[in-house]
Amino acid sequence: MSVIELKNVSLNYPIYSMRAQSLRNSIANLAVGGRLLKDGRDVIHVNALNNISFQLNEGDRLGLVGHNGSGKSTLLKVLAGVYEPDKGSMKIRGRISSMIDINLGVDHELTGKENIITMGRMRGYTTKEMLNKIPEIIEFSDLGQFIGLPMKTYSAGMFTRLVFAVATSLDPDILLMDEWIGAGDAAFFEKAKARINGILERSRIMVLATHSYSLIKETCNKVLVLNGGVQQYFGDVKDCEYIA
Repeated sequence: MSVIELKNVSLNYPIYSMRAQSLRNSIANLAVGGRLLKDGRDVIHVNALNNISFQLNEGDRLGLVGHNGSGKSTLLKVLAGVYEPDKGSMKIRGRISSMIDINLGVDHELTGKENIITMGRMRGYTTKEMLNKIPEIIEFSDLGQFIGLPMKTYSAGMFTRLVFAVATSLDPDILLMDEWIGAGDAAFFEKAKARINGILERSRIMVLATHSYSLIKETCNKVLVLNGGVQQYFGDVKDCEYIA
């Protein structure tokens, strides 16, 4: 039985009224990628995803690859339930841990420890469950006594390590990640990859959006190539001839 199954999923954004602002300003602010469409009401839409179809089974690691604006992040947000497709169907079986929005549940005025609890609560876990996970999260993130300081005092690397440690401590069925996990020093990046492999050895699914095809070849068995919201390839990494 498949854990994730998409059939002809499409998503359009209504972003622009020609009566409200200039086309030039609208295009300048366009960051979601895809194709521009115009309807009869003088509104511009972005065809962000167009007829995406694939399925993933237990243990699959899917890499999403494509140039800027190809639809990688948008597809992750559809899988996470942030966006609802306009067309097609989507079935997801299992609990999702999403690292797309790294600010989800984060309050920069609170301490790292307090944010661990808040981030867990935002993802459906109880305070007791998160309290039990705190020692392991502190150890993996290597924050030590900094865990008691407000997160507004954290460097970008410290912030990344803590959020990654929380998201991957939740033992999700499905782990959704954007390429920001590569931030930080090389030692932590290797720890992160080892952590991901540990999750997947427990028959979980990962979906990773990245510009790095070499990272996909290292960590994924499946790849989905997107271009302007259109699916160009889905299948085994070893059979893909993607050129970055």
